[in-house]
Amino acid sequence: MGVIVGVASAPQPQERRIALVPDLVKKYEALGAKVVMASGAAKRAHWADEAFAGVEILSEPEEVFRRAQLVLCVQPPRDEELALMPEGSILVGALQPWASRERVERLIERRITSFALELLPRISRAQSMDILSSQATVAGYEAALIAADHSPKFFPMLTYAAGTIRPAKVLVIGAGVAGLQAIATARRLGAAVEAYDVRPDTREQVESLGAKFLDTGVRAVGEGGYARELTEEEKALQAEKLGKAVGQADALITTASIPGRPAPRIITAEMIARMRPGAVVVDLAAETGGNVEGTVPGEKTWIGEVLVIGPTFVPSRMPVHASEMFAKNVFNFVSLFLRDGVSSLSWDDEVLAGTCMTHAGELKSERVRQWLGL
Repeated sequence: MGVIVGVASAPQPQERRIALVPDLVKKYEALGAKVVMASGAAKRAHWADEAFAGVEILSEPEEVFRRAQLVLCVQPPRDEELALMPEGSILVGALQPWASRERVERLIERRITSFALELLPRISRAQSMDILSSQATVAGYEAALIAADHSPKFFPMLTYAAGTIRPAKVLVIGAGVAGLQAIATARRLGAAVEAYDVRPDTREQVESLGAKFLDTGVRAVGEGGYARELTEEEKALQAEKLGKAVGQADALITTASIPGRPAPRIITAEMIARMRPGAVVVDLAAETGGNVEGTVPGEKTWIGEVLVIGPTFVPSRMPVHASEMFAKNVFNFVSLFLRDGVSSLSWDDEVLAGTCMTHAGELKSERVRQWLGL
């Protein structure tokens, strides 16, 4: 019998995604795997157990961890679930490697080989496995819809019998994957969009989507294509130039993040106070501290006459396509080492080596060592 692949149920009720979709079951079987999952694990993503032909449906979620040699997850398992996994088993998925020293220590203690897909090397060969990009695409799309839904204004220009209504002005902070998708979606909705990023090479991408690029004069390109943290002088210059643009926006969407660190605070209370009454702010970085002063994760907060929204579990708002994208990323990664029902880990493969967090009772990632001080 080949390796048993278990599909974990997310412990948080807000998490609606799943790491396996029905179309991929046969592909795992072609790799020689037998797939198990708990009854109802995909219900929140709108798939019934019957949709997973060939999958053994278990009555209890804990049985997935007891039986599987390879576990797939969209959220890190709880400590009690990790304790059920056999020593030497493999865990693949979104593991938030910067978030919990205790979880990493438990993985080491259990001698679990863990692959945190957030650590995936940013090289062309790994793009089809990149969960950060695929889920950021969903988040950016949803951010624009949230802003439009809560705005007291039309996003598009509208002509009616008595005249013309001007399009809403949307400002997007951060032109990574999420930001670019937010720009594209807001533009499709007809808004006039302006965008800002400290990485100057994003200007061409922003303008290609029909948005105007806001240039503050700050340049801050960091490791792996992400923005680095700003100096105090750069923060002051950024705040001065951004303040005016924020004050003119009907909707503000912030997407800036730095892996392993709290989200940079970009938008101050003073900037929010300059916004028009009824303006909407959507802070996609709410889960990691927020880009906006006053953001409350998971809440809608009125700061004066401005509505600040701190959405969490954003990709779960669109669980079908988000699950499909995530599951395909995971399958593409697993197919690197699973063949003929056997897991064969080649540490000469830079994708496997770069994504591995723990193996054989040791911490393998220097980035995680630095983040958690291990």
